This record gives sequence, structure tokens and C-alpha cells, in this order.
Amino acid sequence: MMLSIYGIRVFHLRSESCWPRSCDIEEELNVDLGLSGKVALVLGGGGGLGSAIATTLATEGAKIAVADVSEAALEQVNEQLAGIGTGCLVLKWDLSNLNDIDSRVAAIEAGLGPVDVLINITGGPPPSPAAGQPQQLWSAQFHSMVLSVIAITDRVLPGMRERGWGRVITSTSSGVVTPIPNLGVSNALRSSLLGWSKTLAREVARDGVTANIVVPGRIGTDRISFLDQAKGQREGRSPEDVAKESTSSIPAGRYGDPAEYADAVAFLASTRASYITGAVLRVDGGLIPSV
Repeated sequence: MMLSIYGIRVFHLRSESCWPRSCDIEEELNVDLGLSGKVALVLGGGGGLGSAIATTLATEGAKIAVADVSEAALEQVNEQLAGIGTGCLVLKWDLSNLNDIDSRVAAIEAGLGPVDVLINITGGPPPSPAAGQPQQLWSAQFHSMVLSVIAITDRVLPGMRERGWGRVITSTSSGVVTPIPNLGVSNALRSSLLGWSKTLAREVARDGVTANIVVPGRIGTDRISFLDQAKGQREGRSPEDVAKESTSSIPAGRYGDPAEYADAVAFLASTRASYITGAVLRVDGGLIPSV
């Protein structure tokens, strides 16, 4: 059923079924993450990583708000969450427009309750070297990738601190540890979130709020397919050849599944991870070579 809150296109879902994964492993996964009834806002929730995280958190009983700029992606994640027994709001949201933040968060608060878990995911900039990029590109990407994350966090953080519980989890890129060639803008801007999150973690730890960074390696999403295709075009190779070369550099021997990434994020969001803050968690199959 579709609702309209503050003039925003919103879908409200509720179902009795709450376990979309294979039933034969349900008895093995009996660790209570303490997320039942918590409200989680997943930015970039229409993408491969975001939708996987939204699904995993929903299966743990969280109420989910999904934000994405693509209406088609929102429709898809809406269907994906339809069989999960939690409340869900799906909002079209251009993160670069900072003026929309208060109304969007207010809609979530009215529809689901105050945000307990914030998952910061932003789309990546186009592949580019670090040198010679127009200032307009740097400015636009800074607004959508960095300033939006900081501003949205600032909007929900006071409530978390007042309630004595909260999770701020920011998804970045392996480029923050080992800069990726031809992703100069991404490497620079995502790295700035590293220093911000670490500083924030120290400021809010005594209030029961944690702030952590999650670093994906080569996870099998549309973004990775796009980057493989772009590299293939630059080098006159097929995307399949690029993917094969990339896979050979990963100790695990494969690209990661978005659900594997989502499981790691869900743990950081859980009550079980209350003593983990200011951390950088790599979910990369061993790809990043440095200690």
C-alpha cells in the first residue's frame, strides 16, 4: 500500500512472513542481534549493497526506511522487502539536496519512529584520475558523497544520544586503504569519511552510540560490473577478461556476495557489537594486501 507523508512518495509494507532465506539453515542462525523493533535508515538502499543490507536488517526484525534517488530501484527493493514482516518506508531522495534532509527524516519518524541505525551508502563518482578534474565535479560529489552523510548523521544523532543507543555505519571503498587507480575522486572523498567517522566515534561513545566504517572489496554488484566494463573499454578488453583478472587477485578466488557484506554490517548494527566503535572493517575476501 502506498502512503503519502509530507508529500513524499512512500510505500508501507507489512507481512507475516519474515524469513526470505533458505529455511533449512534457520535453526543454525539463532543468535539474537537485538534489532527487533529498531528503526534503520539505509541510504543508497536501492543499490546492490544497500538493498542487501535492508533485507538482512529486516529479517532481524528491524523497521526499514530505504532512501534512493532512483524510483525504479525503489520499486525493486519494495518488492524485495514485501515478504518480510516489518514496517518499511521507501523514499525517493536525492542526497545532494541538503534542504530535503529534515523533511525526509521527519517522514521516517512519523511513519516508523526515530532512527536507531543509520547506514550511510552513497553512489560512486565516475572513474577519473585525481589530477585535472573540474572543480564543479569535486564540489558536486563532495555534496552527495560526504556532506550529505555528515548532515544526515547530524540530524539523527541527537535522538540516538538522548536515548542512549545508536549505530552509525558508513560504507566506503577499498580505495580508502589502498587507493584504486583511475578512481581519484572516489579515493579522496571516501577517505575524508574515515577521519570524520573516527572522530565522531570518540565523541559519542559514552552516549551508547557507535560509529564504524565498512570497506567493501570486490562485491558482485552493478557498480562493480560498471567499473569492470569501464576498465575494459579503456584497455580494449572484455569485461569478462577484466573480471577474471580481478578475481585472480582475490585470495578467496571470487567476488563477494552482497548478502555476505550485509551480514557484516548487521553485526555492527547489533547490540552484540556495542564495544566496537571507531573501527574499519574490511569485507574483501583478503583482497587488500596491507596490514
